[in-house]
Amino acid sequence: MGFWIFMLLMDLIIPLTMIGFGRYFIKNTSKEINALFGYRTCMSMKNKDTWEFAHKYCGKIWYACGLIILPITVIFMLLVIGKSNDYVGTAGGIICGIQLIPLIGSVFPTEITLKRIFDHNGKRRN
Repeated sequence: MGFWIFMLLMDLIIPLTMIGFGRYFIKNTSKEINALFGYRTCMSMKNKDTWEFAHKYCGKIWYACGLIILPITVIFMLLVIGKSNDYVGTAGGIICGIQLIPLIGSVFPTEITLKRIFDHNGKRRN
């Protein structure tokens, strides 16, 4: 049971991170453009407007995905209670891998929307 609890906690890291950073990005977009923290792509770092837009947009995706992934993770981990450590570890690893899809995949809709709203110089399209 101890290993199951450990795997549950490990599998909750990604959705809780998405929820936390999603909320942070939505509410705190006035931070300066920097190379250490935030949604950092060439397009998002063009200027303050693209930076703020990218953070709000990506933050909404992360927040929503995190809220969806969190209960699904708990449900799937409840299904492996009492199984062997190998089974629990494999299931937890698969869950974690699947959680990475929306985490990393959020870059694609964010970049597509940035390019739709801003030109290559970072100015809003009319």
